[in-house]
Amino acid sequence: MLKPTLKKTALFFGSFNPIHNGHLIIAQHFVNHSDIHELWFVVSPRNPLKEKKTLISEYQRFYMVQEAIEDNPKFRANNIEFQLEKPSYTAHTLVYLQEKYPDRQFFLILGEDNLSNFYHWKNYEYILEHFDLLVYPRPNCVKNELYQNPKVHFTEAPLMEISASKIRELVGSKLSIKYLVPDKVLKYIEDMNLYKTI
Repeated sequence: MLKPTLKKTALFFGSFNPIHNGHLIIAQHFVNHSDIHELWFVVSPRNPLKEKKTLISEYQRFYMVQEAIEDNPKFRANNIEFQLEKPSYTAHTLVYLQEKYPDRQFFLILGEDNLSNFYHWKNYEYILEHFDLLVYPRPNCVKNELYQNPKVHFTEAPLMEISASKIRELVGSKLSIKYLVPDKVLKYIEDMNLYKTI
């Protein structure tokens, strides 16, 4: 009897604080130029390598992701880390997802800047052993040995210099973020008065 084909699922982890058009362009690039079936935006309640004080509520960030991707059938918003022990470590989440979705083959989408500090991730050896990394370019990154690892795959995705921190800075300075985030995300940020004091 033939084994069922595993659904190839790319995981795009992030704080998404907020999600912006750079995230969406990168995600669409992977959908367009690979054979993945779905791409999940996994919203992290708290990244252990980032300061908590800059984060708004995970539920607000998850809502903005849902709003941003609702018209794309290949995209899914995932809040699995909300249920797991905090701080959230990618390796732990990957183990949980493998057990919960045995019909899927997971791939990890990573910015080149994260590849530069990948050795600081908890149980990074486990991740490299069991998952392929799909890496998109980021500016001014320092190369390391991982660039030669057979599990690491680079893509010619657009080089995006949009960052969530810059968006928060613009909002805090009362400057427009139109065209940097989807219209629904912009409206939510304005309606909820987010990032004004960050």
